[in-house]
Amino acid sequence: MAAAFLQTSALVSSSTSTSIGSERLRFASFKPSPERKASVLLVRSDGAKIQRPRAPKLITNAVAATVEAPVSAPGHELLLFEALQEGLDEEMERDPRVCVMGEDVGHYGGSYKVTKGLATKYGDLRVLDTPIAENSFTGMGIGAAMTGLRPIVEGMNMGFLLLAFNQISNNCGMLHYTSGGQFTIPIVIRGPGGVGRQLGAEHSQRLESYFQSVPGLQMVACSTPYNAKGLMKAAIRSENPVILFEHVLLYNLKERIPDEEYVLSLEEAEMVRPGTHITILTYSRMRYHVMQAAKTLVNKGYDPEVIDIRSLKPFDLHTIGESVKKTHRVLIVEECMRTGGIGASLRAAIIENFWDYLDAPIGCLSSQDAPTPYAGTLEDWTVVQPPQIVAAVEQLCQ
Repeated sequence: MAAAFLQTSALVSSSTSTSIGSERLRFASFKPSPERKASVLLVRSDGAKIQRPRAPKLITNAVAATVEAPVSAPGHELLLFEALQEGLDEEMERDPRVCVMGEDVGHYGGSYKVTKGLATKYGDLRVLDTPIAENSFTGMGIGAAMTGLRPIVEGMNMGFLLLAFNQISNNCGMLHYTSGGQFTIPIVIRGPGGVGRQLGAEHSQRLESYFQSVPGLQMVACSTPYNAKGLMKAAIRSENPVILFEHVLLYNLKERIPDEEYVLSLEEAEMVRPGTHITILTYSRMRYHVMQAAKTLVNKGYDPEVIDIRSLKPFDLHTIGESVKKTHRVLIVEECMRTGGIGASLRAAIIENFWDYLDAPIGCLSSQDAPTPYAGTLEDWTVVQPPQIVAAVEQLCQ
């Protein structure tokens, strides 16, 4: 199997391609505008009057809210897993060094069909089915990156990648440094994770807290079809090892994305909703819980600013800092565990850099420090729900 990849490496080593640094890939976010059926008059703290949409009844266990785009709108509609597949397909067509490996990624198309059709189009050498041995094929992918390929390693479930923790931490993150810069590791490690629908504790892992302390790794989390494709393309073109976190409950989220090619920055947060009263920082599935709560907060007279941080490592402290300087209050909402989670690191970064701008303690809503139960009702209790977000904002804005 390794010999096959070495053969592929030899075939493409003579090809030239221009690497594009992520700092050059800063494009404006594409956001569809929801249709406003009713509105409520709000008065800002500076006396200005604004109109905001009136929210429907709060859905307690919201997962995602899609917006129907007009038929005449430019672009094309894709589900999130299709957007990932389209981005991967475009990069494989653009660069013959790009290859995929993982369990059932070949003719089966992957457990969530992200690689569907790619084995037929590009062959079994570039879309390689592997045995159930995460440590082995992750290590093989790192070796392939060292020899000049640009592999994408798919974990059938992100929890399974704990079996490859040694390869990801000691090899993937550190080889560029320990080799004195002789090797670059342009690898993407991706797969589904997060709390699903009664998948049990072992299939509901959130590994961002595990990998955030590993030097040399970049981490991003997609939350919409638009940013899923853009982040996938940027991760593949990056010279650094990138872990792309996908949420198991967002694969069927639909959105209209542009027809023309675009690539997003790996280091930029997304302003989801501008506001003035409080900054709510979130990512992945919790973006939709926050937006559901925001509808209720608007009806109560609050004007929250919502930011999808997207880049879990490093944080986009410029975007975050500008928001903190404006609102002076911060609430972090995450699905990660409270102890040692992304929220804990983000809170520390804000306190260290923007302490003088805070008018209230930083709030942080996280999943409970407990294995995720199989029972649906208990599972909901372990994850942050919209009513908790509403209550936390009301308390911080007193």
